[in-house]
Amino acid sequence: MRRILSSTVGAVVEARSELRVHRTRVLLSLIGVAVAIAALTSVVGLGQMARQSTTESFERGGGRAATLVVSAYSQSGAALNSSALGDAVATASERYGISHVTPAGYSSQRIQFPDGVADVQTQLVGVDYRTMHRLAVLDGSWFTESDADRLAPGLVVNEAFWQRIGSPDLRTHPTVTIVGASEATAVILGVTSSYPGDPTLSAMMLLASYERIADPAQLASVSPGYEFWVPGDLADSIMAGLTSDLRGVLGSAATVDVFRSDYAANGEDPLGPITLVITGVAVLILFLGALSLVNISLVTVRQRVREIGIRRSFGATSGRVFFAVMMESVVGTVAAGVIGVFVAVLVVTNPTVQQLVAQGAIELPPFPLEAALVGLGAATAVGALAGLLPALVAVRVRVIDAIRY
Repeated sequence: MRRILSSTVGAVVEARSELRVHRTRVLLSLIGVAVAIAALTSVVGLGQMARQSTTESFERGGGRAATLVVSAYSQSGAALNSSALGDAVATASERYGISHVTPAGYSSQRIQFPDGVADVQTQLVGVDYRTMHRLAVLDGSWFTESDADRLAPGLVVNEAFWQRIGSPDLRTHPTVTIVGASEATAVILGVTSSYPGDPTLSAMMLLASYERIADPAQLASVSPGYEFWVPGDLADSIMAGLTSDLRGVLGSAATVDVFRSDYAANGEDPLGPITLVITGVAVLILFLGALSLVNISLVTVRQRVREIGIRRSFGATSGRVFFAVMMESVVGTVAAGVIGVFVAVLVVTNPTVQQLVAQGAIELPPFPLEAALVGLGAATAVGALAGLLPALVAVRVRVIDAIRY
């Protein structure tokens, strides 16, 4: 063991000395490797950001994996007892240990704006909706549990709504009037983003607040569903349990559907194409860097035939020559890999680059450690593979070759 360690350290020291002697050729060959490793590491790092951005985009629409949606309605067309459904959902949540549950319903409300009355699509939600759908609040705040007891119901509106009322400072607690059979004053709590150029007005309200201000006709027209955020590996069993429990509570006159709405519902990874593209680009970059290094290493070894022949005449074994030549390549590429990873970190953590690659992402991941490890591992592998062929050529050098050269 000591002999192997001594030989390895000696080979590394010798490789370092040779790199210093041939630094011009080495520098030229390793520039390409450093660029390739920087590109490889950057692609992996930026790919992680793109994946995060895409994942968040999916989750804003269908919820996090795994999100179960419960919809219940009466087969006879009569209004379903929403209170009974809410109680059944609360009981089922406690039974299965589900901590994140939110109503999911829609209603249309007439809002008095400075320029007139307009219909606004209102989404009826719960406090957990923001977490389950990664909703970004641009200004103001999201609902809290205490908002359900407000005398004036709270609203979280989109940018188009906010701009139509003059973009007031939310710290002043601006209000709007809900026009209808039972007129109510609502307080604007927060603002969410609108799609660029989309003038559609929308708002969100806690279901509990809506049930307090809506008239019987409005309540009868709304059949809110519910969403559950559950562990992905338990989704199927919880789905079956919820269906059975809710049907038992609501009776045979009600139809209950439970299904998954998240991006991973079909069991396939929709982000797979992104991963394949990233992997393909990374392999191509690595191949080009290795090919360049092999060519230059072969030329260098052929120019060192005399030197290697003299070493063989002084008793250097084939194994020592092979290992020494290979280690020259490995030591050089590892050094180039460190530089390449450093450059990649500067590129990936640049705010401008992050904004371009991960538009709309709420939780930008830090520079992924696996990207740095992939870069350094690739540098070592490229050095070993690129040094293999030149090392085999060096082993075939004989003492007589030193005289010919």
